[in-house]
Amino acid sequence: MLGAVSLGGFAGGEARYLLGLAFPTPHAGFPATTFAINVSGAFILALLLVLILEVWPPTKYLRPLLCTGFCGAYTTFSTWMVDADRLFAAGRYGLAAADLFGALGAGLAATVLGLTCGRAVLTYRKRAAARLEVSEQQGEHSESEVLR
Repeated sequence: MLGAVSLGGFAGGEARYLLGLAFPTPHAGFPATTFAINVSGAFILALLLVLILEVWPPTKYLRPLLCTGFCGAYTTFSTWMVDADRLFAAGRYGLAAADLFGALGAGLAATVLGLTCGRAVLTYRKRAAARLEVSEQQGEHSESEVLR
């Protein structure tokens, strides 16, 4: 378990670090990279939780690897707060408020979207399985025809 969390954490932290290098925040500018990382991380975590818990077959290590490890290291509450503090210190109060409240609102929206997408996959799979079952009972169609 610890190895899965560590491996996921390494990958998530490395992804965040590389994105920060590729898209640095200008002095007293809006921290778009941190904003995008945290919002995308909220979406990824919500989607993965639905897929891992409700869609894919049970596994022992996938949730610790991807959710706790990768998403935990990829997203960053502390950098979000440091970025907001730097904006406040530079007198950029509007940008600081936009960062704080915008990231919170966008993160919540991304979470809802991730859950919705995951549940849409679950619904599609359940409907496809039901169509396949009906088809097998009738003996009329192949599996590929039912999944269309």
